[in-house]
Amino acid sequence: MIAIITIIILLTCVVLGFFVLIQNPKGGGLSGSFGSISSQVMGVKQSTDVMEKGTWVSISIIAGLCILSIMFASKPQIVDKKGKQSTTQSAPAKKTAPSK
Repeated sequence: MIAIITIIILLTCVVLGFFVLIQNPKGGGLSGSFGSISSQVMGVKQSTDVMEKGTWVSISIIAGLCILSIMFASKPQIVDKKGKQSTTQSAPAKKTAPSK
């Protein structure tokens, strides 16, 4: 399950990178590359809103999947000197000097 979540997180990171890279800080971004056609179909303001919403949705998906992956993570197995596996590590017994 962790492998599937990790792959989805990586794909969402690529999508997030796409949204971030095509945005222009001055507001042109994707709408400026298509010329007048995009301003007639979507409009400059609407194109910027789509890119911003895509960015926020991608960030939310990544955050949610990261939190979800913690629920499926297994506890580390600790092998003691005798070869037994345990999920918790106990403190070594304290040796006391014999009383005289």
